[in-house]
Amino acid sequence: MSNEQLADLTQPQRDRLAFVELRVRFIGEIRRQDLVTRFGTQSAAASRDLALYKELAPGNIDYDSKGKSYVLGLDFRPVFDFPPERVLSWLTQGFGDGEPMRLKAWVASESPSRLTYPDLDVLASVTRAIHQECPLGIEYHSISSGRTEREIVPFALIDNGLRWHVRAFDRKSQEFRDFVITRIKRAAVLKGQPVAPHEMSDQDIQWTRIVELELVPHPDQPRPEITEMDYGMHDGVLRMKLRAATAGYILRKWSVDCSPDHSLRGHEFRLWLRDHLALYGVKNAVLAPGYRSPDQSKGEQ
Repeated sequence: MSNEQLADLTQPQRDRLAFVELRVRFIGEIRRQDLVTRFGTQSAAASRDLALYKELAPGNIDYDSKGKSYVLGLDFRPVFDFPPERVLSWLTQGFGDGEPMRLKAWVASESPSRLTYPDLDVLASVTRAIHQECPLGIEYHSISSGRTEREIVPFALIDNGLRWHVRAFDRKSQEFRDFVITRIKRAAVLKGQPVAPHEMSDQDIQWTRIVELELVPHPDQPRPEITEMDYGMHDGVLRMKLRAATAGYILRKWSVDCSPDHSLRGHEFRLWLRDHLALYGVKNAVLAPGYRSPDQSKGEQ
């Protein structure tokens, strides 16, 4: 599809075609009803949009008569140049369905940019595997093991504030782990390969366990009432419920002092975890600033 062909279309048409591409590339399939639901069109209009996309981008989508849906074509080449942050916003929050374009902001604003973004082709393979509940073959690069070939069963994306991970069962280690998406290469969806019951997300104890944390102004803060205002605390406490698999990331992101005796010093430590035992058994608690396991604390006494 050329820029001239896109320019000949109306803006609503481009929005619908962009949605078709998003769905197929990152979810792996689209049905007429998806367009009807998203844009409020009639079934006949949705059929025309799908036919138009197929005509303008040959090889990008194929019709699956068995599933009665359009699926990713073997010769897929993206037409729309979606920024990674827009794709991730759409995947995780449902925003950004329309054609990628810069819109004038209502008010001036700035937000810090990330230093890294996932490769969209890798991300697309990951998200299709999640949606289709398929294993994913990957080449993974880690600091400890270097380059390895793995098969994983992914089921969720995790944003730790600095980079994106995928939560998955790792068939190599036989454990549920987080994989940094920027370290994944040559991702391939293993469609049709079975997934065992023990590889499903409901067997991931760290994912299904919910921890309840109480954050309070750090005792070292000279004006705790300001911290209470900044974090919208009630009765001087901010109560959070988090998946155990994400707790360490969030506590590190917000620089929460998790030491039992609130011993960390510095302007960044405005919050303190009132009961560090709430993190007992949380595997990634080691990421939380100042956290010491009960066994460590006993050894220091």
